[in-house]
Amino acid sequence: MLSAIFDSFNALGIDVDDQACQFKSDEQLPSWFETTELAASSFMAAGQAVAQLIGSKHTTPNVIVDKRLASLWFDKTLHPSGWQQAIEWDEIAGDYATRDGWIRLHTNAPHHKIAALNVLQCDPEREEVVNTVAGWDAFELQEAIVSAKGAAAQMLSMNQWQQHPQGKSVAQEPLVHLQKIPNGRSRNSKSPGIIDVVRPLAGIKVLDLTRVIAGPVCTRFLAAYGAEVLRIDPPYWDEPSIVPEMTLGKHCAQLDLKTAKGKAQLLSLVSEADVVVHGYRSDALDALGLGSDVLREHAPQIIDIALCAYGWSGPWAQRRGFDSLVQMSCGFAHHGMVQQAAEKPTPLPVQALDHATGYLMAAAAVHSLRAREREGQCWSARLSLASTAALLSQHRRSSPAKPFSARQSKDIDETIENTQWGEARRVRFPVSIGGCVAAWGKPAGDLKSAPAQWQNT
Repeated sequence: MLSAIFDSFNALGIDVDDQACQFKSDEQLPSWFETTELAASSFMAAGQAVAQLIGSKHTTPNVIVDKRLASLWFDKTLHPSGWQQAIEWDEIAGDYATRDGWIRLHTNAPHHKIAALNVLQCDPEREEVVNTVAGWDAFELQEAIVSAKGAAAQMLSMNQWQQHPQGKSVAQEPLVHLQKIPNGRSRNSKSPGIIDVVRPLAGIKVLDLTRVIAGPVCTRFLAAYGAEVLRIDPPYWDEPSIVPEMTLGKHCAQLDLKTAKGKAQLLSLVSEADVVVHGYRSDALDALGLGSDVLREHAPQIIDIALCAYGWSGPWAQRRGFDSLVQMSCGFAHHGMVQQAAEKPTPLPVQALDHATGYLMAAAAVHSLRAREREGQCWSARLSLASTAALLSQHRRSSPAKPFSARQSKDIDETIENTQWGEARRVRFPVSIGGCVAAWGKPAGDLKSAPAQWQNT
């Protein structure tokens, strides 16, 4: 798994030092795929990028990744004291039997829930949805909900996905697509190569335009090593079940990008940023008048890291998607169901596509920062959940691993985090990079709780 990830970077001219990699623990998540290996390898890729940023021409710090802790960081990391996190899934979200198979509805976002219910024309109660979905064909319902700007996915087998036009398109895309952009320049006044080995991303400004999991995982990692992360959400957006996980180390603000004022404020922020991370569909920023050409016009120094669900080419390039939906489309839920002889879809034990893609995005961002500082070139990077799925699909297991022991006290960091909701502790971070310290200067807090401005100017 790690060699496949490193090969994708090496093919782009990034010489990753696999001799400086070390793994701890062999405990595996119970999965019909090498899910723990994906977790550890994606952390290692991001860790190696940081190590190379602070390393010299001749020496690079060793990177150690604890596989057990990496697996835990692919799930919930927070251990609240005296309070509870919000329920993860909306009551309507989930897998449903249709006339000819299975479909998954993703309804955590209110507008996606409304879209699904408008198509189904039923009351917003689980039993009503079960009975109504049972009268539909899976493909027809999927397409109807997608056309209504909702989010749904028919369950396909891996073979069906490989034969699907979108599956064929994704198979031709690289895991990480990096493009060098000439004449990039650093925003920082410090000389190239002068890096704080303890907080190597100190002074780097990251504008986070992502939501849910993959993009926020990327920026959470960057914040761990000193980057100032400013997350921007639209006024209507909320995701209470994962905010305590994903806002660690970040300032969170709101802007309405559909207004002239909101666009102007965003472009002002972009002009001072080093990295912008976004998970809009490939045509969405262009539709807002905020495409890559516009961003670069205002910020020639910007490193553009972009994420999508189903790939950057093919008929589904603009389709809304989330980890659980991509698992249904790409065959993971079907494969698990068949192998386990289960009566319903059996996905991966964690939302591994989201998390792995997030750490690969972080790796691409740090490699790009290194290239900008040392070579004067800016890079853009494009990644997708579907390409990460294509990688994991090549690493199946003949049997699931032994049961993974639940989170234990030894896994939890002793440091108390004073979150906005109360005291909590995190699972210990799985990555160690020489004398480099992974730490977050700001505890988790609500979205839209800070002004839309850089704190360190």
